[in-house]
Amino acid sequence: MNTRLRVALLMAPPAATLMAFFVIPMLAMATFSFRAGSFGAARSVFTWEHYRTFLASTVYHRLLADTVWTALVTSLLCVVLAYPVAYVLSFRGGHRRMGLLTVLLVPAWTSFLLRVLAWKLVLASEGLLSSLLVTVGILAERQPILLYSRTAVVVTLVYSWIPFVALPIFAALERMDRHLLEAAADLGCPPWQAFLRVTLPLSLPGVVAGFFFVFIPTLGEWVTPALVGGVHGTMYGNIIQDQFRSALNWPLGSLMSMVMLVMMLVLLFALSRFTRALPLEDI
Repeated sequence: MNTRLRVALLMAPPAATLMAFFVIPMLAMATFSFRAGSFGAARSVFTWEHYRTFLASTVYHRLLADTVWTALVTSLLCVVLAYPVAYVLSFRGGHRRMGLLTVLLVPAWTSFLLRVLAWKLVLASEGLLSSLLVTVGILAERQPILLYSRTAVVVTLVYSWIPFVALPIFAALERMDRHLLEAAADLGCPPWQAFLRVTLPLSLPGVVAGFFFVFIPTLGEWVTPALVGGVHGTMYGNIIQDQFRSALNWPLGSLMSMVMLVMMLVLLFALSRFTRALPLEDI
């Protein structure tokens, strides 16, 4: 059996799976965005009306921009908060670092929905945070703290995704050759400068992976905004859900989904080009 045939046989199952569960559904959704309606005779009529509606609506554009900004802020906060955790586990954890890493990941083993509901209870008027502020005298009466706002969405998402960001950063730090730090110290490099010039650049692949782990699902998030965001924390995914579930406008929902997918691919392509431009090979 020649090499090409072996490669074709190995690639056939994943290629077929990708075609069946990703490419074909995406093509079907793109085709549905041109239909006049979701049911009946309108489903057989093709039109550009939904595209004109979306392009003319500044509300959709503003909400999409706010969602991208929320995803970026959430991803950056997760990286900033998870990096010290991963660093301490890798460089100061010793033989206990794997056990501590497991403890960090334990909350992620529970249901995502339960963790979001837990934060809703914490931020509610009868929740832990409000009760604590009343007890210490900061608040005169119990009231919701940050609940039903975009800030509550960001806080909940950051809490939920930090373990998944710390894991790839920890893996990148574990693969780093510690002799490089010793060489930097021998050359008179202070610890903070060794971190900036050696540790941080070598851990960037883990940082980028952790960023993508958060950014991609957050861009299409709708459960968290629905539970803790309220009207002021609505994201683009909530409008897509409403189009399919409440308004029964499947063509417009398909169009909005395609727009979000294209924007995500463009942003990922730009970020990947940026990371490739980093001079990691010169370190």
